[in-house]
Amino acid sequence: MLGKKKDGYDYGECEVCNSRMEERRVNHDFWIRRKLLVVEGVPTGVCPNCGEKIVRAEIGIRIWKLLENSKRIAKAKRILVPAIE
Repeated sequence: MLGKKKDGYDYGECEVCNSRMEERRVNHDFWIRRKLLVVEGVPTGVCPNCGEKIVRAEIGIRIWKLLENSKRIAKAKRILVPAIE
């Protein structure tokens, strides 16, 4: 059952392997208009067994709003990413 716990959000069990999900802060990457955008430190339910990841609906909405904000994206720090052919 999903809901609140004392120490954080309860992500429940992994739908892939049925292990208990744990909250971690991870980076999520998105390709938008042929550009790679990285959102850092997103609270995410991660399966310690298989690595499956999920985010809560309200976090997904916040990410969507961030990605819509072109002014904020223009001011964001830049990182180098290796590209291998």
